[in-house]
Amino acid sequence: MFDKIKQKANEAATSATQLGQQATRSISDMANNASKSSNGNFNSPILGNLSEECAKAARILEQFIIKEEMENGFDTIIPVSVIKEAKGLAIFTVVKAGFLWSGRAGSGIVVSRLPDGRWSAPTAIATGGVGFGAQIGADITDFVLILNSEEAVRAFSQGGNLTLGGNLSVSAGPIGAGSEASIAGDIRQKKVAPVFSYTKSKGLFAGMSIEGTGLLELQKANSKFYGRPIRAEALLKGQIEPPSEAKVLYDTIQRAENRDPY
Repeated sequence: MFDKIKQKANEAATSATQLGQQATRSISDMANNASKSSNGNFNSPILGNLSEECAKAARILEQFIIKEEMENGFDTIIPVSVIKEAKGLAIFTVVKAGFLWSGRAGSGIVVSRLPDGRWSAPTAIATGGVGFGAQIGADITDFVLILNSEEAVRAFSQGGNLTLGGNLSVSAGPIGAGSEASIAGDIRQKKVAPVFSYTKSKGLFAGMSIEGTGLLELQKANSKFYGRPIRAEALLKGQIEPPSEAKVLYDTIQRAENRDPY
């Protein structure tokens, strides 16, 4: 009896390993295809240089502020008041693939609102995780996380591993028209989650949850971005001037804040 149980356990472990390897290969293939794509349908989960990452972040944010998205039935517009009250933004792309066992990986940047109203220089982040459940397929998902408090910004600036839904609670962000006043009031009264999450996916998975996703400061990437070693904390506190490469992102944030509510 014991031998049979042991045999089944070994078979299950072997199957899980094979599925994990398949998920890893699928992630690699999707990431490489996305990075080579020139038709603009996908944002690459592979980290580029500072200019590329800022342009990617601007494209992702644009998806959540254009009125045409709502008119086409994609009611995922970030309300104006949410952007205006944000203390920081984390914008990144994640690829996920697998069959029962799954893996996910991605990259992006974080910016914070400085005391003078400007936005900080970006800091690079990586995401990753594994999962198990009734899932099959692959997708690429763009994320915009609204950091609603200084504490949330600090969580992204302290380095090490940050787990969304673990170290930092996350909720789906309010969307659509007609809720500007109540949202703004809730934010001012601090009746909101530390982080609002907005997502858009392309692929076969039905809805990718941000819960349990780990994020990591990319110190080497920041060194390449700025030509010298610099930590996320220094960047998000405004200790380095916002770079010209990030202008495309700053301009998109400004449009998001100044648009008419809808």
